[in-house]
Amino acid sequence: MKISNETKVGILTITALTILILGFNFLKGKDTFNKTKKVYAVFSNMGSLEKSNEVKINGLPVGKVYDNRELDKNVSGVIITINLTRDINIPDNSVAYIGSTLVGASHIVIEMGDSKTYLKIGDTLQTREESGLLSQVSAQINPTLTKVRSTLDTLAQTLSGVNGLLNADAKINLQQTFANLNRASSALNGLLDNQSGALAGTLRNTENLTAALNKNTDNITSTVGNFKTASEKLAAIEIKPTIDSLNAMISQLKGAVAKISSKEGTLGALINDRTLYNKLNDAILSAEILMDDLRTNPKRYVNLSIFGKKDKDGPITSPAKKDTIPGGNK
Repeated sequence: MKISNETKVGILTITALTILILGFNFLKGKDTFNKTKKVYAVFSNMGSLEKSNEVKINGLPVGKVYDNRELDKNVSGVIITINLTRDINIPDNSVAYIGSTLVGASHIVIEMGDSKTYLKIGDTLQTREESGLLSQVSAQINPTLTKVRSTLDTLAQTLSGVNGLLNADAKINLQQTFANLNRASSALNGLLDNQSGALAGTLRNTENLTAALNKNTDNITSTVGNFKTASEKLAAIEIKPTIDSLNAMISQLKGAVAKISSKEGTLGALINDRTLYNKLNDAILSAEILMDDLRTNPKRYVNLSIFGKKDKDGPITSPAKKDTIPGGNK
């Protein structure tokens, strides 16, 4: 079957019109083959927002601006129709605002809410006015520019005051100050001179000292070796036997003190037993009484005629009072 040229032209025309319509709808944000969900948002000012601009959630494009129209005859607001191209759940307390960048078109940003109830087809989003990035930059720059202008005015006034203060005498003083600075700079250059400067001399002395140290490296190494040898010998001294001997001596002293403190030995019994002390004291007292009685009444113990008659006095019962030791003074 042969197709006529007219039929071919007709088919080609219909195909071109179809492609044109589909492409136009695509550029407008309409997807003919996918079922879309439309919601609305009302803004008092849509700014530079245009049809087919993107609608984003967390930076992800989820739809496009399908249409815009006035809210009333006074244009108190603009109704934006949003064509959602993704099947997502948007809580009914979500908020939409118009965002913009320095480069690029404006777009609608939807901040997700926390409600468990989601928007349905034909519902209207809550909105808020959000200043654009350029407005924010201008708001931050304008105060700074104001401060810069104020600073420049203050600087101009200060310079005017300085010019007024610089009379003839002040100018002469200023010139003298610069002359002094020049002389100081010359003196500093002389100090830093590579050949005759004091700093160069100091560096040469330091270099000579370093050379001398390099020449005596062997002696320094030998001295360090001697110190190391002496340290090793000192570390090699056997201190442990001495410490053991001291510990043994301390143990013996502890044993002797324990025996003295104990009542088992004679010295311990003498120190700790009050009865023995009292008996010794009584014995010494009795011996003293006996000696005094023997010295006072010798006839009682030795009965010789040369001493005369027998002493009939009784024996003494307590020591005699003595100012000095008997026989000590002659």
